[in-house]
Amino acid sequence: MRFDGAADRLALAVFAALLLLASGCQRGPAVVLHGSGGPVRVGVEVVNTAVGREQGLMYRRELAADAGMLFVFPADGVQHFWMKNTLIPLDMLFIDRDRRVVGIVANAVPMSTQPVGPDEPCRYVLEVNGGFAARHGIAEGTAVDLVGVPLGAGS
Repeated sequence: MRFDGAADRLALAVFAALLLLASGCQRGPAVVLHGSGGPVRVGVEVVNTAVGREQGLMYRRELAADAGMLFVFPADGVQHFWMKNTLIPLDMLFIDRDRRVVGIVANAVPMSTQPVGPDEPCRYVLEVNGGFAARHGIAEGTAVDLVGVPLGAGS
């Protein structure tokens, strides 16, 4: 194929730009929360093993505003988390198998060994920066979409 006219070069440039945009849409696993402030996308690290769940966000000094960690459990159950060795305040969003927020722990206190969480069964827990839920209008009942998240959980 030969491109020698201005229109051909423009078409090629537009095609290349569209390819770049399309590849940029595949940013890895994410959670989309449909709060009262509109949908908000959070890029997530997915943790679906017991070892990974034990480590969580311990020892991290920062977390990007649009980032979080999604804990995936093999079955529904009541989950309580603590903040031992966690250096930053976090909001914890507890999400059931129907992908609805069933509980929120807002601004969990760094370094606390007090277990926190709702007494509602959940399948997922999303940890994000403290204050995230309030800023984005996330509350119990908020709908959640999982994008590119491997759903199988390890042991």
